[in-house]
Amino acid sequence: MVDVDVVVAGLGIHGSATVYELSRQGVDVLGLEQFAPGHSRGSSHGRTRMIRRAYPNPVWNPLVDQAFEGWARWEAASGTTLVHRTGGLYAYDGTTSMQGPDTVVITDRAEMAARMPGFRAPDGYGAVYDPAAGVLEASAALGVARAGARAHGATLSFGESLLSWRQEGDVCVVTTGEREIRCNRLVLTGGSWSGRLVPELAHLFEVWRIVTVTLAAGQEAGMPPQLGCFSVDRPQGLVFGIPDAAGNGFKAGIDLGPVWDPDRPPAPATPPEIAELVGLMTSYVPGVRPEVIEAASCLYTMTADKRFVIGALPWAPAVTVAAACSGHGFKFGPAIGAALADLVLGRARPDLEFIGVQRRLPSSQEPT
Repeated sequence: MVDVDVVVAGLGIHGSATVYELSRQGVDVLGLEQFAPGHSRGSSHGRTRMIRRAYPNPVWNPLVDQAFEGWARWEAASGTTLVHRTGGLYAYDGTTSMQGPDTVVITDRAEMAARMPGFRAPDGYGAVYDPAAGVLEASAALGVARAGARAHGATLSFGESLLSWRQEGDVCVVTTGEREIRCNRLVLTGGSWSGRLVPELAHLFEVWRIVTVTLAAGQEAGMPPQLGCFSVDRPQGLVFGIPDAAGNGFKAGIDLGPVWDPDRPPAPATPPEIAELVGLMTSYVPGVRPEVIEAASCLYTMTADKRFVIGALPWAPAVTVAAACSGHGFKFGPAIGAALADLVLGRARPDLEFIGVQRRLPSSQEPT
């Protein structure tokens, strides 16, 4: 006897997407989250994220396609706009492997300015232009997934922590701070706590504290068509910029930060951190006023190669894990939710091998 067919532990974007995608296929599913809705302890809070087709390795291209298709599916189902297409420029020094459908390599600064007038790359930099890039409405996306899951019969329990789990025969037993739950399948989408939930994989993960700053909305220089999504690759850490596509403000951050214990709330952004980011924002987008409306910190769960870790655990095949957003995972929310639903329901997904759990095990060989 089981209490529910599937338990999903962790209701960030990937966990919420998984509950949604399972429930819309008629699966009896329970989602657990240790914090309250809207918390800022993980990786999925905040108003906006970037989406793009340009990636440094073509192995990502099919999953990127599935992400774009998934966001369109969620928009159609909810009647909510989740993606604002703005185009994107990804600036680099030297050479780059960034590629994708319809991307264009640009070395002429006049052409960069024509593509994105508000953006100024550092001297000597080239760029890759991605016409499909845009801004995701992150908060709205979480709302769509959770509302859709509930509408299809799923139960979401916030403020309930998973303390332990074990597989007994074909059944998983989940212990929370409130109860013991028996289920046929368990999905672990615990974000920065993934190493605690699956100690055998903990050596793969490193958690970073990342700071972002948002400047005042309504500034022409920080809005399309003057500004689209951008990044600037530097030795001190990649700077990413998200334009004010729908009144959310111009947001930027540095894709690097100190190692952090997720059991500690991320420390607020410090004045020097804010000043550094504002200086970079006004350097790359000279027309914006440095009027800060928000400075936030969040957690990235990283792997060495910035690839996710997804799949069933060989020693507990009723348990599926999705871990390590690695700073670029939000954009894949619907695709990862659909992929995890497929794995839980026994559908083969050989296209996920490049981010699979199996390749991370000591006996496996890393693909070239």
